Amino acid sequence: MNKNKLLKRIIVIIFFIIIFLFIFFCINKSKKMKIGNTMSSQEIMDNILNISAYETIIEVEINSNKNTNKYIIKQKYIAPNISEQEVLEPENIQGIKITKKENELKVENSKLNISKIYNHYEYMTDNCMDLNTFIDNYKADNKKHWEEKDNEILLFTENEENKYTRYKTLYISKETGKPTKMEIKDNSKRRIIYILYKEVKFNK
Repeated sequence: MNKNKLLKRIIVIIFFIIIFLFIFFCINKSKKMKIGNTMSSQEIMDNILNISAYETIIEVEINSNKNTNKYIIKQKYIAPNISEQEVLEPENIQGIKITKKENELKVENSKLNISKIYNHYEYMTDNCMDLNTFIDNYKADNKKHWEEKDNEILLFTENEENKYTRYKTLYISKETGKPTKMEIKDNSKRRIIYILYKEVKFNK
């Protein structure tokens, strides 16, 4: 085989390798782009409303008449009735862990007097910030509704029994299928609690 024929054969082989790599890259890219768009909005909502276990890290802003407090909290939930919240920030109440199992409430704390939790951090021991509580409220609410806005799905629910946390809105990303934020408002529609989901892990 002369050098010209060998060179032509090498060029042809390299050409086919390039074509193969190009096709392989395009197929993989197409699959990745479709991941967030394969589920319909209804399927995304069904997944959220039927979560059996999850772990989240949330950034919480709580507004009272006098001031605004911010926290970073780690949450865990296992159906049907086990939930846990651990305060990561601020440092002065870091390590507070609130565990609920059936009708039992357990507060663990190595830095703060337990009585102060009930006096000054009532929303921390309330389950209104839990994703599973929103889901239960939504399922039971006759006035519930949802809408699509930009790249998100918004779920609305109302609890007439509690004037301080009456209106709740959960925002879900269409791309990831996971919650991005939650707003909780009182009966005058003033925002009391704002939750930003920093990390969300579903354990089904």
